[in-house]
Amino acid sequence: MAKALIFAGGSGQRMNTRSKPKQFLEMYGKPIIIYTIEHFEQHKDIDDITVVCIKGWVEELRKQLKKYGITKVSLITEGGNTGHDSIYLGLSAMRPVTSDNEIILIHDGVRPLINAELISKNIDTVNRFGNAITVEAVRESVIRCIDGQNIAEVPPREQMYVAKAPQAFYFGDILRLYDMAQEDGLKTIDSSHLCNIYKVPMHMVKSTKNNIKITEPADFYIFRALYEAIEGQQIFGI
Repeated sequence: MAKALIFAGGSGQRMNTRSKPKQFLEMYGKPIIIYTIEHFEQHKDIDDITVVCIKGWVEELRKQLKKYGITKVSLITEGGNTGHDSIYLGLSAMRPVTSDNEIILIHDGVRPLINAELISKNIDTVNRFGNAITVEAVRESVIRCIDGQNIAEVPPREQMYVAKAPQAFYFGDILRLYDMAQEDGLKTIDSSHLCNIYKVPMHMVKSTKNNIKITEPADFYIFRALYEAIEGQQIFGI
């Protein structure tokens, strides 16, 4: 069995929404964060969920969890100023009720297009190798630039991947790294970045297709189109 930590503490400024943060934007009347949580709620190997929620929206989240019959969320804590801060706050909230050898899947609240197979692969990979970083192969050439003007390197595309989520670990291992970062005053992009800083070997899990993060307005419309296509496949067997 495993636990999920879903962080949704950001304000989503790039979405340009005035009424709601991006994780509470609705498609067909259901908030994006509920679409995300449902994947973990419905997975047989996830027995507990912690959600890091944007400040001021905890009661709204509780209301939506009740409305959609979400029962596995046992902890809700407010988020911080960055994704790094929100993950650390979530891990800290889990500390009293989670043992070091439990598997924890860390996932963006605004990545709603994962599936049960990807969750299972993350859990299996942690059991085999100690951690799991979901990745997707890049589709175009990657350019490395140091000074903001000149191209320093064009790495071989077949070696390049984009870090996605979930990212999964044994709880004690990932908490120790975030504790170290806190002591060192470090802020990281995500947990894979943190592992890289502290020279922790990582193991890849190939992502499902279209595992997008809803960050900008166009992403919302892409999500809606992809979701409708997935639903069409289920109904019509396309």
